[in-house]
Amino acid sequence: MIGLIAATAAGAAARDRLAAVWPDRTRVYEGPVPDAVRAAFAECEQLVCFLATGAVVRLVAPLLHDKASDPGVVCVDEGGRFAVSLVGGHGGGANELARAVGEALGAEPVVTTATDAAGLPGLDTLGLPVEGNVAAVSRALLDGEAVALRAEVGWPLPPLPVADEGSYTIRVTDRLVEPGEREAVLRPPTLVVGVGASKGAPVDEVLGLVEDTLREAGLSAASVAELATVDAKAGEEGIVEAARLFGVPLVTYAAGKLARVEVPNPSDAPLAAVGTPSVAEAAALVGGGELLVPKRKSAALPAMVTCAVVRRPGRGRLAVVGLGPGARDLLTPRAKAELRRASVLVGLDQYVDQIRDLLRPGTRVLESGLGAEEERARTAVAEARRGQAVALIGSGDAGVYAMASPALAEASDDIDVVGVPGVTAALAAGAILGAPLGHDHVSISLSDLHTPWEVIERRVRAAAEADIVVTFYNPRSRGRDWQLPKALAILAEHREPATPVGIVRNASRADESSRLTTLAALDPATVDMMTVVTVGNTATREIAGRMVTPRGYRWQEEAR
Repeated sequence: MIGLIAATAAGAAARDRLAAVWPDRTRVYEGPVPDAVRAAFAECEQLVCFLATGAVVRLVAPLLHDKASDPGVVCVDEGGRFAVSLVGGHGGGANELARAVGEALGAEPVVTTATDAAGLPGLDTLGLPVEGNVAAVSRALLDGEAVALRAEVGWPLPPLPVADEGSYTIRVTDRLVEPGEREAVLRPPTLVVGVGASKGAPVDEVLGLVEDTLREAGLSAASVAELATVDAKAGEEGIVEAARLFGVPLVTYAAGKLARVEVPNPSDAPLAAVGTPSVAEAAALVGGGELLVPKRKSAALPAMVTCAVVRRPGRGRLAVVGLGPGARDLLTPRAKAELRRASVLVGLDQYVDQIRDLLRPGTRVLESGLGAEEERARTAVAEARRGQAVALIGSGDAGVYAMASPALAEASDDIDVVGVPGVTAALAAGAILGAPLGHDHVSISLSDLHTPWEVIERRVRAAAEADIVVTFYNPRSRGRDWQLPKALAILAEHREPATPVGIVRNASRADESSRLTTLAALDPATVDMMTVVTVGNTATREIAGRMVTPRGYRWQEEAR
């Protein structure tokens, strides 16, 4: 919950605007400002104060405890021009909150932590437990000193400017290690603890066995991702409470599913009790991984609890990102976030140049020229399989005549895939022309490099007969100049010569150009590969210089 506090009429107006944008996330605190700040500080995870920064500093200073528990505090000035991260930039999420408030209110976000200002991810903001001298290692990164990355287990980290060797170290491990003076240790959630228990097993016995097992195996409890057991034990109080105290989810599986998991130590006892020859080992292994600790029993007499530990390496992450038609303000916030999150960027060289300034230091860029789509897709998937956080970029929407299709054809279920939508060329051109896509519409690529012309022609003819607005991608190149005239001739068999046609070149870019013509007057020689051609249907009209397709035909019939 985000507490909102204001003192003036202008501040209250901005406060109410933010509350309207985030009705389920915010709570407005009225009354005397000192009382409102104290109440919000105690009750909310974050605060947005529409007050002077000096006033907020004086009000919150006596309330501060430590950066791990204090709420994040953002200040918005009287004019609503700036959203300043004041307290809890990392731990309290104030930096991200400042950016979100800025986007919601049209204010400039101001982040005050050094790593954010330098474009580096804070080691304490990666969503992983971190130990050691985080401040010293972060300072070394900021100062450009050599910092080595020692990844003992795979995990898709964001970009970090690291080296093979260095006097400072970032260590990624689930092992129980003591950090050195110049070392920060990241704890990825790679460990799954399978637990079996007799009815009524006490929580102390479950906790004791799990903690002793991890310690004796040299494994960190901070890397435990989940406790796992059989469905029949989903309500077993000792296991449920142990998971709660560990702060991890309890995951349960059907006995039949566990019975199919091959384990080194099956037993007749759990088979008779819950229908599977293994609970602890099978529940830990069901999702795959390396069995680090085979089944062991608690020391109690009689022993009521068993456990086993599996290392499940982090899955690589592939984000397929649509960059939009070219204009920076048509690049979505989600796309920007994925570009900053990726440690590896794969893309066409000219698209990489568009967004290179958004990449964080340490991002590895793998770029190639035109005509290497399949190669780029294979490269991106291969990097993700190596446990990297990868962004594969394409123009427009990555799923429309772009990189999502070849990438997903290569990807299997051993990596996580995220699709990030983008503004397509057809949508960008449509907005420039007016509203040509107001009713049913279709996009057809006239490039026959991957699709036989016979198939393309059949699709054009179907769209013509169905009276659907058509947007042509890849309409004409120097070596492919006859397909557009042929497609227009097919449409002309079903539409009047005066049917509006919109021509947009380099939509949303600096050299954008557009014009309206008709099906009969269009000269294909004026069209190239940077152009989108939109042909209206029988209801499309030019109105006040704009191309408009009514949402329904009834309106057009009445207008006639």
